[in-house]
Formats: sequence, C-alpha cells, structure tokens
Amino acid sequence: MAALDLVIWSMVLGSIAALALVRLAGLALRPSPSQWQGVIYHVVIFLFVLVLSGVLRALWPDISPGWLRALQVLAGPLSAGLSSYWVRSWLSASQRDRLMSSLLRANSVLLPVLGVACLVLPRDQQLPAAAAMSLFGACLALWLTVRAWLMGDPLAPAMAAGRLLVLGAIGGLYAIAMGLPAIGSGLNAAIAACSALGNGLIGYALWHRDAHEWRTRREDAPPSQFDPVTRLHSGISLVRKLIKAQRRRRRTRRDGAVIAVLVFDIDIIAAQAGTVGVNELFICIASRMQRQVGVVNPVGRYYDRCFVSLVETIHSPAWLRTLGLRVASSLRRPIEISTQDGQRIEVRADIGVGVVHLERSQAPVEDILHDAQRMAQAARSMRSRAAMLDPATGEVVAVEHANLGPRRHRHGATALQSLPPTRPMAARR
Repeated sequence: MAALDLVIWSMVLGSIAALALVRLAGLALRPSPSQWQGVIYHVVIFLFVLVLSGVLRALWPDISPGWLRALQVLAGPLSAGLSSYWVRSWLSASQRDRLMSSLLRANSVLLPVLGVACLVLPRDQQLPAAAAMSLFGACLALWLTVRAWLMGDPLAPAMAAGRLLVLGAIGGLYAIAMGLPAIGSGLNAAIAACSALGNGLIGYALWHRDAHEWRTRREDAPPSQFDPVTRLHSGISLVRKLIKAQRRRRRTRRDGAVIAVLVFDIDIIAAQAGTVGVNELFICIASRMQRQVGVVNPVGRYYDRCFVSLVETIHSPAWLRTLGLRVASSLRRPIEISTQDGQRIEVRADIGVGVVHLERSQAPVEDILHDAQRMAQAARSMRSRAAMLDPATGEVVAVEHANLGPRRHRHGATALQSLPPTRPMAARR
C-alpha cells in the first residue's frame, strides 16, 4: 500500500471514529436502543473500511492471507445485512409499508448467510461474489429509502444521498481489495471521499431521527422546558402537510389515514391545575400520539383541544382498527401533571379518537379534517373511544366494529381489552 493511500484512508478512518465517539458520548448522556444502533453502525463501517482498504494489512503485516481474505469476503455482506436491519427500524417500515418491511427483513437475514456461503467458492470467485451481494443489498436499501422519500419521509433524502455515496464506496473498496490495477491514488481519494461523506450523511440522518424520538419520550420532563404551541405543528402547518401528502398520494396510490383526537372537559383540569397543568396534559397527549403513529408521521395541534396526525401510508384498511385502538388506549392511560400549588395529580383524559381512511381516490383536505373531528366527537359515547366510518354501511361506528377485513394482528384485540371503563375526566391526588 502506497504511503499516500495509507494517509488518505487513515484520515477516513479517523473521521468515522470521530463520529462513533460522538455517538458514544450521546449514548452515555441518554441511553436508548437507537443510540446503540448509531454507535454500532459507525463501528461496523469503521471495520469494513479498515479491512477492505488495505489499512489492516499495513498495520498488521503478519496477518494470515487466508484470514484476511475471509474477513474481506464477510465484511460486505455482514455490514449490508446489518444496515438493512437498522434501516427497516429507522424507516418504521413495519408500520408504513409491507413490501418495504419484508424486503429489508429478508435482506438482513439472507446477505450474511450468502456471505458465509461465498467462502466455499473457488478463491478467485470469493471477492467478486461478496462484492456483488454487497452492492445488491446497498442498491435495495437505496431504492427502498427513495420509496420512503416518495411516501413523505422528511429525512429520507439525506439517507438516500448517503446510501448513494456508500454504494460507490462499496464498489470501490472491493475493487481495491481485489487489487485491480486501475485503482491509483486519484481513485483512492474519490472512493475515500464517498466513504467519509456517505458515513457522515447517514450518521446525520440517524442522529436527527434519534433526537426526534428522544423529544417524544420527554413527557415527564418539567413543563417549563416546553412551549405547547411552538413544539407542535400548527393548524396551518398541518393543512400544508396534508395538501403535500395528497399530491404525493396521487403518484404512490397508497392508503393512508388521518387521526383526530378531541379532548373534552378541559375546564375541569384548568380549575384544578391551571394553565400550566393543561399545557402539560397537551404535551403528554402529543407525545403519546407521536409514539403510537411513529416519528415519521407528523402530529400537530390543529386548534385548542384538537390534535391531528397524518399517517401517510398504511399496510391495509384493516390496520386502521389496530391504529385507532392503540391511540385511544394510550391516551386514556393516567397522566401525571402539576397543580398551581406545585403538587402532582393524576388525570385521565376524556378523549375521542376519529379515524379517516385516506383512500386512493383524492378528497378535499377540509372535508378530511371535518370528518376526522366528527368521528372523534362521536367516539366520546363509545367504549373504545375510537370511531370511523364503516365502509360497508356508511355509518359512524366504533373502529372495532367497522368492516375492514380480517384481523391480521392481535394488537387491536389486546388494546381493546386494556381500555379503562368509560368515564369523564377525573383527577386524584
């Protein structure tokens, strides 16, 4: 390995290690599964570049050629498989798109297995086969990230750009590992740039989504740190997002949903806890809604006691039953807020959840929002507190009674069994 090439790749490895250390510091400050994912991702990329770029051989000249070849063969498929597993979670694919979820799950399982199978091929075919599988996995992840972009994921463009750069880095690193004569210092520098920039963009996307998830989990933090208006999307912002989503859905032809939550009897809470307590209640409701619909779907405060969420893509109409029951069950759990004299009390919000099915045919945004609020108002008299329009009869019914097709998951039944009995908002010390 030429001295200049060693310097180039050492700089790339240093940049990847720096990002890994930053994520490690974030993990120490606020541990979470997504923080662990970010740290492990950068460590895996560091090892991938270390093995394939030739730096490992330069640092460890006595390494067995057989062991080095095995590491080079396995590095690509293993990292591509792990990346597919993480991207599936990052995109919330299990909630948004069955095709996306199935392909990424299969990719994460098959690529490592096929990578191990490459070791039984003739020696001169092992690296080309591993390179082909790694590139296939990277191309699939790129395509599905672009698909999520078209579905409205706001962070997917950054992830897609990073994936495109990583695609070039994978091809270039395997070319270096195979010792192709055309790879000089200029191409080494270009491949190194793709590696560093791609890792940085993907790291940014991972960090940004993790920060969003962390904010939604902070429902127990002191309310003084939050502004219940600016922290949420406003009514105008929600309408704009709905309009943009409707435009995208003309292209994607996917089913979606709009969920409206109305909060009743706010005056009772205001009399006990004042404005601070009411705002704390609203913050918690928004946080719980966000966790149920996923961070890829926007949640906002449409007006004073109305919250709206746009779920742009769903598996099937039957999924609306599960979604409505999960949101209602989550919002009806007790919420702890502060009173004006500094004490903590528990309240159970009196809410109604309205679910509107966004079909492939387009509908005016104002009609969608009106119907969602109408369903939420009707849901107040129902045991599950979640209502929608039955597609078979055209009547407003509880979501568990709507004719939406077979129940493919048990989540809906579980959520319904866990619902508390219907009663108005109450507080206890």
